[in-house]
Amino acid sequence: MSSQILVEAPGVHRVEAHTPRDPGPGEALVAVHAVGICGSDREVYQGNRPEGYVRYPLTPGHEWSGTVTAVGPGVPGTLAGRKVVGEGFRNCQVCERCHAGETTLCTAGYEETGFTRPGAMAATLTLPARLLHVLPDDADLTAAALLEPAACVAAAALKADARPGEQVAVVGTGTLGMFAVQFLRAVSPAELLVVGTRNDREALARRFGATGFRLKDEELPAGFDVVIETAGSASAARTAAALLRRGGRLVLTGIPAPGADGLDPTDLVVRQLEVQTVFGAPPDAWAHTVRVFGAGLLDPLPLVTHELPLAEFSRAIELAGAGDPAVGKVLLRP
Repeated sequence: MSSQILVEAPGVHRVEAHTPRDPGPGEALVAVHAVGICGSDREVYQGNRPEGYVRYPLTPGHEWSGTVTAVGPGVPGTLAGRKVVGEGFRNCQVCERCHAGETTLCTAGYEETGFTRPGAMAATLTLPARLLHVLPDDADLTAAALLEPAACVAAAALKADARPGEQVAVVGTGTLGMFAVQFLRAVSPAELLVVGTRNDREALARRFGATGFRLKDEELPAGFDVVIETAGSASAARTAAALLRRGGRLVLTGIPAPGADGLDPTDLVVRQLEVQTVFGAPPDAWAHTVRVFGAGLLDPLPLVTHELPLAEFSRAIELAGAGDPAVGKVLLRP
């Protein structure tokens, strides 16, 4: 019997029988291979996600990979049998922001797989086929389950527009930080510094292409052309800004707690810093991620430390929030 996770309310969940929903017009049915746990899934379970960004009862799961098993009317039959990943934001496709390609800023309101729509912590997932990105036939679906966070970082890398020979840096050594290292390494920088809070992440950062590693509380260099911040704290944002040369480019991907002290506007103006932010991954970032992954330039597997069955959802949530250095990315296998 196939199953799914249902979070009925904050802190309350059950494993229940799952019945696949046949795809309607424009939809596809995907057999889920693996689904990742991230901080936002913990927010959903603990009840900490901001109002309007979750709808209970809910089957979570927005980081996933799988194989298309059936398609609805209007979807090419050749999609069946293909390995895929999929965008989470259910954009309207008709507002000004959607027409500009900024689908994560859709003005029709927030809707996202795994938060307001049924997610991938189930044996199957039915969703609009237009959200799918086809993977190479030989793609590793376990690795591909991490392409959603990778796509968010790809959005930052595209905005940063790092060029060969530039001095670049990443602040943060979690999953997003390690993906940022890989995307920046692909543009052949002259220097790629990683700044974090844990010495144990240095080896992995260097494996992915970092040329230097510093702890956040150490004396840090400056003069960098590009810095991508992935740590999600106000202090990390300030550290990232301090690394930049005058006229440098900063991209923030983390979301600090509400009311956090921000960057110094005087510093931003006097040093003429270019600051951009990322909220989710639009289609061009997804396409870039799948292309880089298919080319073998993105290696998610070293980030995965635990793979558990769906029935161990509670343990997966605990592991993902334990702060244990031995715990990296936790996957559930429906």
